[in-house]
Order: sequence, then C-alpha cells, then structure tokens
Amino acid sequence: MSLPASLSASLQSPLRRGLILFAAMFVIVVITGVMQGGASILLILTQATAFALIALGLNIQWGYGGLFNFAIMGFLMVGGASTVFLSYPINPDFWTSDGPLMLGRALLAFLFGLCLVLLARQSHRIGITGKLKTTLVVIAWFAGYILYRSQIDPAAAYIESTAGFVGGLGLHPVLGWAFGGLVSAIIAFYIGKVSLGLRTDYLAIATIGISEILRALIKNMDWLTRGTMTVSPMPWPTPLPQNLQAMGFSISESFIYARLGFLALAVLILVLAFIIVQRAYGGPWGRMMRAIRDNHIAAGSMGKDVTGRQLELFIFGSILMGIGGAMLATFTQIFDPSGYQPINHTFMLWVMVIVGGAGNNWGVVLGAFLIYIVWVISDPLAQLIFVNLSVLTDSLGWGAIPEIDSRALQMRVFVLGVVITIALRYAPRGLLPETVRREG
Repeated sequence: MSLPASLSASLQSPLRRGLILFAAMFVIVVITGVMQGGASILLILTQATAFALIALGLNIQWGYGGLFNFAIMGFLMVGGASTVFLSYPINPDFWTSDGPLMLGRALLAFLFGLCLVLLARQSHRIGITGKLKTTLVVIAWFAGYILYRSQIDPAAAYIESTAGFVGGLGLHPVLGWAFGGLVSAIIAFYIGKVSLGLRTDYLAIATIGISEILRALIKNMDWLTRGTMTVSPMPWPTPLPQNLQAMGFSISESFIYARLGFLALAVLILVLAFIIVQRAYGGPWGRMMRAIRDNHIAAGSMGKDVTGRQLELFIFGSILMGIGGAMLATFTQIFDPSGYQPINHTFMLWVMVIVGGAGNNWGVVLGAFLIYIVWVISDPLAQLIFVNLSVLTDSLGWGAIPEIDSRALQMRVFVLGVVITIALRYAPRGLLPETVRREG
C-alpha cells in the first residue's frame, strides 16, 4: 500500500536535502585533503569530530531543552584537566614527598568543613530556625573555608616547590576521557541546581560567569594543573607517529596512520553518543523534553518536573562536552589553560549548532564539520589572497600589505560572521532543521 504523494514528498524532502548536504560536505573534505595533504586533513577531521561531540552536547541543552549554556569553555577545560590527572604519567617527585600526606589533610579538612555546613543546615531539627539558623550556616561556611585554606595553601606551596605539580595516574587516556565526562557531570549537577531557575538571557549571563570561574580555578591551580606552564606531552590512546616510525614507517606515513587510528577511535565515540542521543530523543523522553522546551509553563501544569528534566539535559550535555574537551587535549598533546578562548571554545560551537540546525543531531554534526573546516582553511586562504593582493598593490605603487599573517588570522572571525549571516538569511532554522514526526 503506497503512501499519499504529499506525505511521501514530505518524508523524502528532508532525507534528500540531508543527502545532498552531506555529499557536498564530502566534496569539501576531499578538496581540502587535496589542497592540504593527507596528514593535514586527518588532523582537521579528528579535531572536527571532537567538536561535533561537543556540539552534540550543546544541542542536547539548547536544541532539546532551550537552555542558554555559555559555560562550554569551562567544561572543555574541566575535561582537559581531568584527563591530565588520570592519564598523564606518574610524577615520582610528588609521590616520594610529603605532598600526598598534606593533600590528605586538606581533603579531611574539606570533608570536616562540609559536615559543619550540612549540620548547620539541619539545625532546624533541634529548634534553631529563622535568622539564627541562617547565621549558623554562614558561620559554618566561614569556619569550613578557613579550615580548608589552612591546609590546602601550605600543601599547594610545598608541592609546587618540590614536585612542580601532582602529575597523573598513568592510566589509559580513554579512561581519562570518561573521567572528564564524570567530573563535568558532577560540576554540571551543582551548577544546574543553582542556575537552572533562571530563564533565557539570565541563564546565559550566569553560565558565562561560571565559565570564567572554572577557567580562573584551573588556570591558577598550579599544584594540580601546572596552570600557565602547561602539561605536555599528553599520551595518546593509539600509537603515536614516533612509535610507528620506530616500527619502520616513514615520517609522512607515520603521521597519516597515527592520526587515522585516533580518528577511528574518535568517530566510534561520536557514533555511540549519536545513537544514544538519537534514540532517547525519538522516544517518550524526547517528547517530554520538546514539550518542556516549547512551553515549560504548560508542561509544569501537567505535572512534569520541569527543573528536574532540564537538569538532566544540562548534565547529559555537559558529559559530552567534558569528553570532547578531554579528546582535544589528548590529541593536541598539550593542556594549556591559557589557550582556551571564548571565540574558539564557546562562540564557534554555538555557530555550529545554529548553522547545522538546533534540535537535529544530523544537522549539528554537519554544522560542526562545516564550520570547523571553514575556520581552519580560512587562514591559509586569506594569506594566499593577501599575498597576491600585496604583489598587485606593490606593483601599482601603492605599497605592500603589512602584517599579512595577523590580518589573515583575523579573517577567521570575519568569515565565520559571513557564514552565520548567510545561514540565518537563507536557512533561519539551520541547514537541516528539526523535523518532528506527529502521530495521528
């Protein structure tokens, strides 16, 4: 029994559009590979895959729940710092010193302070209420903070002076990625508890502040993350080019095969995350999330726990951001807190989701690869254009164009702005907008 022509057309049109756009994306990748070389295109694709995973996390938060999260950069840094702690080689200078004992004391002081606060919050059970309870809670927080700082400050100073920093545990990098997702989930839980009562632009402002707090903490915890001194080289989960060269591969072949192995692992993780998210969104859970996103007041009046469900979205999305941030730090083999910038690690990800199509996982993946490739190749293309223009203007007596390298680098932002402007003009809902199948 055949479907009506109008229904068949409505079903086939998004599919046809998606196939055309992904075919065009494939052509762009091939052309870029021919221009940049095999090793360079594999580098671009691997990093684009990590960004696609992060964009998928943002799509869960924004596309599914309408949550304005601008703390993306903070979660990427958390993921990177977490994988440093778990997978970076063990630092014997730390473990043979008094550092572990001093950190143990700091941990006990933290737990004791936490118990003080929890007990103060339960003081109403013994008849302490009102302003007296509030005063008691404030005193408990102050006492716990002083107690913790009395232990962590000398421990941090000692570790930095004797061992440099704590170092890692030497575990497999994939375990470090998973740990990055776990730590991001814990942080997202507490952030969500505090900030998800806010709506739209207020939530955006709050998460911007949270992102800067996370960046400041990670950047200044030299005893744990080395801060601005950076951590390098980060171990890979797959063989490094140096390992392949020791096995007899040439330099060019070693980079190609090494990056190909890392890309295969990254794609596997992206595919697994994509399948889980896609199946969840297509079921009853996804329908409930769409209802909350479209009208949270109506959903709440029907008995739905709006804040609780939004907290789920915030945590799930942050897990993918933490894993993606860990993958990026591992692939580049360096964790540099100073290298995280809002334009690269927040704004560009929002562009990926908006251009690809919020609420459509296929669109977000497409947008991630498209925007990242455009971001990467815009610099060398701009340099090529400026160099030729400089030759022309110099031959005409107008003088050469100064500072071509810096000008070409700045063109990235201009090109990104042009792309998002054109996308919003001709595809305001994204290249592959969300399609909701309605029953009945």
